[in-house]
Amino acid sequence: MSLLKKVWQKAKRIFVILFIAQLVYILILKWVFPPVTVTQLSNWIGGYGLKRDYVGWNDISTQMKLAVMASEDQLFPVHDGFDWKSIEKALKNNKKRPKRIRGASTISQQVAKNVFLWNGRSWFRKALEVYFTFMIETIWGKKRILEVYLNVAEMGKGVFGVEAASNQYFKKTAKRLGQSEAAMIAACLPNPKKYTVRPVSSAVRRRAPWIEQQMNNIAGDKEVQALLSIDKPKSSK
Repeated sequence: MSLLKKVWQKAKRIFVILFIAQLVYILILKWVFPPVTVTQLSNWIGGYGLKRDYVGWNDISTQMKLAVMASEDQLFPVHDGFDWKSIEKALKNNKKRPKRIRGASTISQQVAKNVFLWNGRSWFRKALEVYFTFMIETIWGKKRILEVYLNVAEMGKGVFGVEAASNQYFKKTAKRLGQSEAAMIAACLPNPKKYTVRPVSSAVRRRAPWIEQQMNNIAGDKEVQALLSIDKPKSSK
């Protein structure tokens, strides 16, 4: 067997092993939270620390779930992982204004990036993001994607997830967050190191009321209501 053929056979074997490993990891994360993400690790190495406390779906207030959808991805309950109209608008904007890049990532895409990948704008990384977004939409479903997002998203310097953010900023659990508090946390998401909740930055002060308005606007949507009602504890009569 030639050297080239040996290298090719070994490369194929490695690819198969890696493919199976990532598939198993995706399946495991349908029920188990990720042990660590690249963003969390880089923050810890960078000296920001790492504050997080993973909590389940029923330990996160409905207002917080509504706030992140209102601020980050209002079509989350109905899209297939990608907001194609927003992507098209972003591409047109970035072509006209290359120095002011506009993003169009859905919550699903942000989870794919935060859990499985690293920050960057290469076509290879973007292709992987598309792949992982498709996989979690197919395997996890909307509830799990939103649950993971609310636990791994950066919400301040070294602060990850809504439970850590709620304790840090309001001295309460994520389950007890009200509308205005949830809106303030959601307002920091575009740039959590710059858009601070405590002390309140001008960006958070400006965005939070808009988010509250959007929360009121989408709260009555039947797809949003259906998602928020999943596994919701029934009140005793």
